[in-house]
Amino acid sequence: MSSEELADLAAQGGPYRGKAVFELVDRARVDEEAATRLDQLSRLPALREDRAFHLVSLAWAAIIGLLAAETPHARKLAYAAFAALDRTDQADFLSYVRAERIEDAHPGI
Repeated sequence: MSSEELADLAAQGGPYRGKAVFELVDRARVDEEAATRLDQLSRLPALREDRAFHLVSLAWAAIIGLLAAETPHARKLAYAAFAALDRTDQADFLSYVRAERIEDAHPGI
């Protein structure tokens, strides 16, 4: 599937939403379109509410994937996606990735 098709699948919901997000995460290091799609997905209310586990939403997974890609494009998008979270979510996210600032977060996948 293309990055666009995966993003559409994730946005539509259903049982493959998480798999689509994680496939885009896998591609983000080498595919700027996949990174851009993750940024867009991270802003969808449905993905912010859809928990992969405990506090971690699919939106968080998208942001973590962008951070882990470690490309300038992906990091820039991750910072913007993080800034779009509400303050409580930002604080919880930073605690989860064990960083005081988003710029200091370097999660591995």
